[in-house]
Amino acid sequence: MRHPMLRKSARTVLGAAVLMIVVLPAVGTTQTIPVSSANAAPVPFVVGEELVYRATFGKLRAGTARMRVEGIEMVRGRPAYHVVFTIDGGIPLFRVRDRYESWIDVQTLASLRHHQQISEGRYRRTTTYEIYPERALYQKNDDSLTASVANPLDDGSFIYAVRAAAVRVGEIRREDRYFRPDRNPVVLTGVRREEVTVPAGRFAAVVVAPTIRTKGMFSEGGEAEVWFSDDERRYPVQVKSRFGGFTITLALQSVTSGEVAPPQTIAAVTNEP
Repeated sequence: MRHPMLRKSARTVLGAAVLMIVVLPAVGTTQTIPVSSANAAPVPFVVGEELVYRATFGKLRAGTARMRVEGIEMVRGRPAYHVVFTIDGGIPLFRVRDRYESWIDVQTLASLRHHQQISEGRYRRTTTYEIYPERALYQKNDDSLTASVANPLDDGSFIYAVRAAAVRVGEIRREDRYFRPDRNPVVLTGVRREEVTVPAGRFAAVVVAPTIRTKGMFSEGGEAEVWFSDDERRYPVQVKSRFGGFTITLALQSVTSGEVAPPQTIAAVTNEP
């Protein structure tokens, strides 16, 4: 018989999270466009970057996760990074195939849109959030507008925002940036530096503990930690959290660097045979 908490963990973590989505909503237009670097906020990622992760619950293999920067598209007249997070896996007799998409303003790095396509066992759900930073409002599907926050983040843009923030060891940041105000504050704590070995290689990393008032990997009781490579790219090379008595891990398996090749002098990474 399946452990009920393991199944709940699969639904909550593999199907939601860090940690982000193919049907585009009818609102707004979407097209790939060039953007001048003078108009864009500095970020450690580029279009075409894809990070592939191996997901495990304890010692049990639970599937594969992918984070990809698909392109720069127009959302309500504003250029936005289109980032996609997908999960394909699960546990025996419980299949998870989820897709999360976020559109992040290239100038302010605020969330403009978040879309979720969730397929977990027999459960199916499609949800679109239109987010309006300039008005501090958001809309879920066809519901009425709801109060949000300035410079908001959604689930999918969260990891990218933390990468751009470059949290240092010993630093604690508290910000009301989650787009649903009742889930704030978002707290980022720089815990330590350490080397970590994952399938993609060995990395010198800064460990950050993120918490949000929500369920899942980054909940206040989840003891979540994210290892960011200590270099210009700040790749999230490993994510760990405890949930329902199980240790949940996403370990970086491979990196596609994208449009711009990473610097050849990144000494933090040494590939192992």
